[in-house]
Amino acid sequence: MISNKRQKTVKGICLAFLMVWTLFPIYWMFTLSIRSQDDLNSGFSFYPRSFSLENFIGLFTEKGFLNAILNSLFVTCTSLCVSLVFGVMCSYILSRARFKFGMKGPMLFWVLLIRILPPISLALPLYIMMTSLGIINTMTPIVLAHILINVPFIIWFLLSFFQKLPVEVEESAMVDGASEWQMFTKIVLPQVLPGLTAVGILSFMTSWNEYLYGVIFVQDPQNFTIPLLLSTMNSEQELTQWGMVASGGVISLIPVLFFVIFAQNFLISGLSSGAVKE
Repeated sequence: MISNKRQKTVKGICLAFLMVWTLFPIYWMFTLSIRSQDDLNSGFSFYPRSFSLENFIGLFTEKGFLNAILNSLFVTCTSLCVSLVFGVMCSYILSRARFKFGMKGPMLFWVLLIRILPPISLALPLYIMMTSLGIINTMTPIVLAHILINVPFIIWFLLSFFQKLPVEVEESAMVDGASEWQMFTKIVLPQVLPGLTAVGILSFMTSWNEYLYGVIFVQDPQNFTIPLLLSTMNSEQELTQWGMVASGGVISLIPVLFFVIFAQNFLISGLSSGAVKE
């Protein structure tokens, strides 16, 4: 009995520590965003001694943060839509089709290889290709790079979902007169909706927070995404504007929180379903 109480106490302490460890950076970022400049310069404090929205206002009026938000939304939504279309179809084909000469294994290995390679290893080839096409310093190379990152992840993530679906259900739909497209959209996709939602959220967060390819492909401030714009506030040319950086971080959290809050049930079930084979 005493042992069980001790275990519960230890678990509670560990859980509380993990929550503080996880949530404190968000709390600290939020408190920095609502402090006035005088408060930020007055010394260390765990809580704000004043409340001000000057950092948020300056972020939009002086730094053009609205344009960065629109750029990030364009890059993220465009790459996510294209990645989901190609990723879902490729994953379904790889789980159902039979390939000659044992090509399925090498194809899956190639998908996994692209996924696990460090993004920096693809930066130089992509830069040479984008420069040859004359689309460098535009939004297009960032979108294409994000598609390259997300498609292998979507294929690999959804593969187990499609493999778990009984083929007999699809065959009965075909016998009843459903076309392949109707069978795929009305029978298959609804059954993998939790996995589709989960991989969509994870891919959205990857594109939303991606910094490497943006800083390589874009030099024009008009095409900066949120991570690029915030990085310019922490440079050797000017002192770091901590209040504005924190304000930008708070705003950049809103879309991710929105997706997670409204789709958390699908996210949890999707992650758990894809992890266990029945």
